[in-house]
This record gives sequence, C-alpha cells and structure tokens, in this order.
Amino acid sequence: MKLPSFIKQKEKIWSEFESFLNKKSDVDVEVLADLYVEILEDLSYAKTFYPKSDIIPYLNSLANRAHRKIYRSKKESSNKLVNFFKKEFPLMFYKYQKYLLISFLVFLLFSIIGWYSVTQDYDFVRVILGDAYVNRTLENIDKGDPMAIYKSGNSIDMFLGITLNNIMVAFRAFVMGIIFLIGTLYIMMQNGVMLGSFLGFFNENGLLWDSFRTIWIHGTIEISVIIIAGAAGLVLGAGFLFPGTYSRLDSLKRAGKDGVKIIISTIPFFIVAGFLEGFVTRHTEMPDFLAILIIFVSLSAILLYYVIYPVYLHKKLNKKL
Repeated sequence: MKLPSFIKQKEKIWSEFESFLNKKSDVDVEVLADLYVEILEDLSYAKTFYPKSDIIPYLNSLANRAHRKIYRSKKESSNKLVNFFKKEFPLMFYKYQKYLLISFLVFLLFSIIGWYSVTQDYDFVRVILGDAYVNRTLENIDKGDPMAIYKSGNSIDMFLGITLNNIMVAFRAFVMGIIFLIGTLYIMMQNGVMLGSFLGFFNENGLLWDSFRTIWIHGTIEISVIIIAGAAGLVLGAGFLFPGTYSRLDSLKRAGKDGVKIIISTIPFFIVAGFLEGFVTRHTEMPDFLAILIIFVSLSAILLYYVIYPVYLHKKLNKKL
C-alpha cells in the first residue's frame, strides 16, 4: 500500500486520537491505552514500509504524548489479570465476533448431521462414540439409570482430568487454524458430530430429555468455549491467509497474539465446566427446575461475556471519542 493511501485510511483515527489527547478534562485511561496500542501498531507499520516518511515523527509525537498522559493519570495497575478480563479482552474480541458466528454455525451444522446419521443408521453412534461407551450406556438404560456413567469415578479426578482435556481440545482447535483454517473446521466438525450422535442416540432410546438436562449442566459452558476456541483458530488462519495491509508474517503474529488471548479467556470457563461435570452433573436426581436454572445461568454468562459485553464496551469507547 502506498503512503498516501495509508494516510488516507488512518488520518481520521489519528485526528480523533489527537483530539482525545487535547482534552483538558479527565480521560478514561483504559480507552487511552487501547488507542495508544493502535498508534504504536501504525507507527511500527510506517517504520517498516515508509522509513523516511514525515509521518513517522508525527506518530512518534502522538505516541509519546499518550504515554506521558497515561502514566501521569494512573500508576500501572497492580492487577493486570483483572484488567485483561474486564477491558482488554472484550474490546479486542469485538472485532472477531464474525468468527465466533462461523464457528458456531459449523458446529451446529455437523451436530445436526450427527443426529440425522443416527436416525438413518443406529450403528453410526458406535463409530463415533465407541462400542464400549454405547454398550455400557445400554446396560445402564436397562438398569433404569441411563446417566449412571456420570456417577462413576472420583469427583476430583474427573474435575481435573476433564478440565485439562477440554483445555487441550481448545488449544488444538486454535493451533490447527494455521492449516489454512481446515484444521479448526475439522475439529469443530468432529466435536459437532459427536454431540449430535450422542443426543440422537438417547433420542432413539426415548431419553432425549434425560440426556439433555444432564449433559447441558456442564455442556452449556464446555461446548460454548470449544466453539469460542474454534473462533480463535479461525482468527489465526485468517491472519495467515488474508494479511491485508500487513506482511503475511506480521499479520500472522498479530492474529496469533489475539488468538492466544481468546484461549486464555476460556480457561476460567473450562474450570467451571469441569467442576460442574465432576461434582454436579452426577446428581441426576436433582429436580428439573434446578438443572434448567444452571443451564440458563451458564448460557447467560457465555452470551454476556462474549457477545453482549464486547458490544457494550465498543459503543462506550466510540461515545468517548
């Protein structure tokens, strides 16, 4: 991209940033910090592609002014982790919500395919879930306790094992995005077919509600964050395939950094899902209203943090510019 095009594309943002810096009233330091990062990225790009341009001293000046204002207004936060989850991540994730939608739709499509396949060939579920699981579950159905498999094992061991396994699945979904997006889409397909086959299997045995109310106690969060991890993989793959105005390597680095942030954001949710599966799901005797309440609260938490809150922060940021 030629220098005039770069300036034309960015000058409005720079002008708004300069106006923000010129405000004599107190400014939102977190908003200023986000803008500061964006200016630094533009400065880095300009130094790489227009090393002798007059735009570099201008951007340097903006960056220096912002730096001074940030550290004059506020000491460095002693709890960066809180700031990451409260401001940094949601603001960053706003621009990637389309990838979240794609990941969700792919997962939903293959879940439907998995369910449909079981209705057409009952033995399909054995291919996906394995003979051992199917035979054991059929035995539990005959005994009148179809969800007994969730009662087996030590709660703490289940919690730790399931949590670590889910985090690894999420990490694989992210890393596999580098294979031209195909790797991530394959993992979404694999997990979607597995879920659909599971539900289709219980539906064929007249136990859809029993399976639904049981697995979604932990599955609402577990499945949701796997889909979110899929979005991280799509971000990584898109960064490599569609570098835009950046070099392919720089674009990949930026996408990788953002993808890692997405994965980090899912870890607390995976811990909660693991806890629910290890300690709560096993109580299949709990009343329906309690199971529905847990599912509702879990879904609300996911939608609030990954969809509603990023939109809210983005709008709040624009109002302050």
